[in-house]
Amino acid sequence: MTQSQTNDGAGAGAVTTVESVPPQPQSQPQPQPQQQSNEMVLHTGSLSFSSHMSREDEEMTRSALSAFRAKEDEIEKRRMEVRERIQAQLGRVEQETKRLSTIREELESMADPMRKEVSVVRKKIDSVNKELKPLGSTVQKKEREYKEALDTFNEKNREKVQLITKLMELVGESEKLRMIKLEELSKSIETV
Repeated sequence: MTQSQTNDGAGAGAVTTVESVPPQPQSQPQPQPQQQSNEMVLHTGSLSFSSHMSREDEEMTRSALSAFRAKEDEIEKRRMEVRERIQAQLGRVEQETKRLSTIREELESMADPMRKEVSVVRKKIDSVNKELKPLGSTVQKKEREYKEALDTFNEKNREKVQLITKLMELVGESEKLRMIKLEELSKSIETV
């Protein structure tokens, strides 16, 4: 039995179980003509190939999940860094706005020799505020895109696990049918 863990971005892990079908035990046939020997070699090769494919699929699934977790962590880290920078900038702008508002009140209460400079600074503040609004929208948009990409990835991963399970079932059924056919051929040869 093989377990794969997926991460949905919220930190909760879901465990998906894929049961591998053990190969049917082979009976030891009596030495027979060359044709039966060739069929047994082909059958053994098929068992080895299906086992190799199962390990390869498990490794591929583990590798994909590991790469996905690393990318997800990197995206989350960058998103938090951008958010912290925006929050820090918003805090500074707010403090500067308050400070400049106080300065403006003081200037207006007297003959204002600095009216022109204050006007320039206020225009700059307005400009920075206008730049901050689309940045906030961009962050929200990127978060939505990230969630949609994560949902699509999880859906495709579930589909892959289902297909691997179906493949294992088909391989097991094929091996079972071939064993039955080999037994029938073996009995036919013994009665000749």
